[in-house]
Amino acid sequence: RLGDEIGYWKAKRAATDTMAETRPLVTVYGADGAATGASVPLPGVFAAPIRPDVVRSVHTNIAKNARQAYAVMMKAGHQTSAESWGTGRAVSRIPRVQGGGTQRSGQGAFGNMCRSGRMFAPTKVWRKWHRKVNLNERRYAVASAIAASACPPLVMARGHRIDEVPELPLVVDSSVDSLAKTKDAVKLLAALGAQADTDKCADSKKLRAGKGKMRNRRYVGRKGPLLVHAGAEQLPRAMRNLPGVDLCHVDRLNLLLLAPGGHCGRFVVWTSDAFAKLDAIYGTAGSAALKKDYVLPRACMENADLARLINSDEIQSVVRAAEEDTQRPKAPKKNPLKNLEAMLALNPYQQVVRDNEMKAQKTKKPKYAKQDKARRAASTAFYNAARLEGEVTL
Repeated sequence: RLGDEIGYWKAKRAATDTMAETRPLVTVYGADGAATGASVPLPGVFAAPIRPDVVRSVHTNIAKNARQAYAVMMKAGHQTSAESWGTGRAVSRIPRVQGGGTQRSGQGAFGNMCRSGRMFAPTKVWRKWHRKVNLNERRYAVASAIAASACPPLVMARGHRIDEVPELPLVVDSSVDSLAKTKDAVKLLAALGAQADTDKCADSKKLRAGKGKMRNRRYVGRKGPLLVHAGAEQLPRAMRNLPGVDLCHVDRLNLLLLAPGGHCGRFVVWTSDAFAKLDAIYGTAGSAALKKDYVLPRACMENADLARLINSDEIQSVVRAAEEDTQRPKAPKKNPLKNLEAMLALNPYQQVVRDNEMKAQKTKKPKYAKQDKARRAASTAFYNAARLEGEVTL
């Protein structure tokens, strides 16, 4: 009956499966922040399962691919003539600088515990700097990061200020591609309710702690909105000077931008052209047009509310009623070695063993012969008579 119920609901869903039901519409906003009246269907990639574990592991590995090799000089710490003095001179066997006439002679050398010695395990440029990540894992992580960008709780948990943002995902008209001035870009973000997030990024600019200050990364700051376009030429010039604001082409969506630090839920602003292109890049239910043999990942459960599924009328009508948990009072534990009933509960064959023992006990010959009372009485009378006649002396 359960199979019939499932088949019925699948058939009903297929009959009523419409675009408005499975593909919600997203409002398109203009450069002034007002709705243009147009709407676009939500791409299928936003239904991908959100997997923070996949996003974190992929981000950790692909972030290593931009590193440059570094190492200490191969000869460092060994550019001196030093040799151990050997044993018998009451000093350690570390190599010592040769010669005389200077305080350097006789000093320890080469070891990592010595002054001017080499480091322990000197770093080499042939370390494994880069990591290969499977293509399908990279695509899975990007799809999860895109889906998480449409979840307001995850975006707010990441630290973005989206209280005044009208809708997520946020889609703006492609006319903003022609913006070339930074002041126009600031007005656009303010009209879309993203000014609080950009102000947070501007206020967070601080000096980096550590030696990175000397290595062309002097300042650090928070991440703000990510604007995804479909080939705008002027917009990058308008946005490039805003702290925390990043731009990305929809064909080159990068996990390092979609989930900075490995934390999914970035505040993303889409242009309408880029938003409409997502279905061609990632596909919907079938394979993607711009990817070979790629199908969007699907969640193991379409409805993750397990309690609601179990308590639904369709499931409860075919399951057995729950039994009451009646526990009997526990009796005190009995020793099986002293209690026959407890032993028989553990080992029913013990009764056969016991019967055999009783039977053997009955057929067993006595160790000593049974004494005859008449013979003993005669023996006692004979002894007494002999003692009276003097034949027995004590």
